[in-house]
Amino acid sequence: MNANRWRAFARIGAYALSIAIPAAFGQTSTVDEIAKYRQALQDGNPSELWEARGEALWTEPRGPNKMPLEKCDLGLGPGVVKGAYAALPRYFADADRVMDLETRLVYCMVKVQGYAEADARKNPFGNGNERKSDIEALVAYVTSQSRGVAMNVSVQHPRMKEMYALGEKIFYFRGGPHDFACATCHAEDNKRIRLQDLPNLTTLEGAQKAYTTWPAYRVSQGELRSFEWRLYDCFRQQRFPELVFNSDAAIALTTFLARNANGAPFDAPAIKR
Repeated sequence: MNANRWRAFARIGAYALSIAIPAAFGQTSTVDEIAKYRQALQDGNPSELWEARGEALWTEPRGPNKMPLEKCDLGLGPGVVKGAYAALPRYFADADRVMDLETRLVYCMVKVQGYAEADARKNPFGNGNERKSDIEALVAYVTSQSRGVAMNVSVQHPRMKEMYALGEKIFYFRGGPHDFACATCHAEDNKRIRLQDLPNLTTLEGAQKAYTTWPAYRVSQGELRSFEWRLYDCFRQQRFPELVFNSDAAIALTTFLARNANGAPFDAPAIKR
C-alpha cells in the first residue's frame, strides 16, 4: 500500500480516539475536533493516488483511435487543464450542450478517443479494490489542476441561465416517500446528521465551502468520489429515483451550486470522513 495511504489510515485511528475521548467527557466541541481531524489528514490525502492515475489516463493514447485526452477541450483550449474546472459547468458549442466535467470527459472519450458512448459512460463510480473508475481518476487529476483558482462560473449564455434556473428548482423540489428536498438538509444554519455538519448552501459562505471541497477522498469508503457521485448519493438518501449519470438534472444542479460558489478558491480533491 502507498506510504501516503498508510499515513492517512494511521491518523484515522489516532484522531478517532482524540475525538471520542474528549467528547465523551464534555471537554471540547465534537465539531471542532472533527475539523482538526480533517485538517490533519490533508498531508497524507490518498487522493494523490487517483490524481496520478488520472494524469496517466489523460496522457495515454487510448481507445479505438489510440489518442490521448490531451486533445480534449475543457473550455480553455485543447489540452489545457490549469484552471479549467473553476469555470465549469459551461456551454460547449461543439456539443451544443451545457456540460459539467464528468459529461465533458465522456464526450471527449467518444469524440477524441473513439469509444462508444455506452463504454465511455460505463463504471462512473468505483467500488473499492473490486472496481476502479477511470472517470473518477480523471476527475481527480483535472480538478487538482484548479487548486487555488477562484471559482468563476458564468451564466451569461442563455443555455447556462436555463440550467441555473433548473438547478435551483431541483434544489428546492420536495418529493419522494419522505417529502425531502436538497433544501431540507442544506438551507439552514447549524444542522447536522450525527457527527456530519450540513452546510447551508443558500449562503455564500456555505456554498463556497461545500462546492470547492469536492471531489474528495472518502475515508469511510476508501474511494475518491466525484461531485456527480455526491449528488447521486444525496438523491439515494432522499429516496428519490436514481440520478442518471451525465443527465441534465445532474448538470443543472451542479451549475446552480457551482455558480453560487463563485469567488472562492478551489481546494480539492479534499478528504472527508
